[in-house]
Amino acid sequence: MDNAVDIAKESADVILLEKSLMVLEEGVLEGRKVFVNILKYIRMGASSNFGNMFSVIGASAWFPFVPMAPIQVLTNNLLYDFSQVPIPTDNVGPQQTAKPRPWRIGEIAKFIVFIGPISSIFDYTTYAMMWFLFKCNRLNLVPPPELAARFAHVTTPDETYAASLFHTGWFVESLMTQTLIIHVIRTNLIPFVQSRASWQLTMTSILIMAVGAWLPFSPLAGPLGFVPLPRLFWPLLFVTLVAYVGLTQVIKMWLVRKRWV
Repeated sequence: MDNAVDIAKESADVILLEKSLMVLEEGVLEGRKVFVNILKYIRMGASSNFGNMFSVIGASAWFPFVPMAPIQVLTNNLLYDFSQVPIPTDNVGPQQTAKPRPWRIGEIAKFIVFIGPISSIFDYTTYAMMWFLFKCNRLNLVPPPELAARFAHVTTPDETYAASLFHTGWFVESLMTQTLIIHVIRTNLIPFVQSRASWQLTMTSILIMAVGAWLPFSPLAGPLGFVPLPRLFWPLLFVTLVAYVGLTQVIKMWLVRKRWV
């Protein structure tokens, strides 16, 4: 105890400031919450990067230009990382702190292997949408009049209007799917219904997704290599987000039944 003799306090591992052992229980529960939130971050980051690896490999083999410009990759990662900053504030359900959760790298690996490639499925559907529907397969695609001067003197396929349109479409889809899927991965329950994130994490997710939608039309679009997206892109993006969340939830529940998460 805090009022014990000095020699007792010097040799103690823990000093209680209150005359109650219940503070130990609170400390244990808080430690379990921290551990659960650490696992969330690892699962989110690792599964996302694992899926993006497959997406980039496929795009590099298929298209005559890079799937996303370096400055856009850095911007995407910066915004995605910022969306995960409030994870330490996230709510942790009592079922996740009822008993100790040992560190099992095998379970994390299984989660990454099964959840990560799901994002690649919808990356490829976005590729197909941009390539065939929005004609990014035509490197001589004519830009809108207000962008004609910007693309008047292109020297490589990566500088064409078609490439910029493709980059913008995948940037927006990638950022929004990564940010939204945080709410699926953070809980073993049904997100938004049975389990809701902290208000800090929710508001940050909304902010990042709003920034992603705003950038192609913002004053930063030119320096970042973005162009305005067609109106048809947005309802198709909504369908992509709903399908991605639904499929990830199905696979996640299967992993829960297998007790792999």
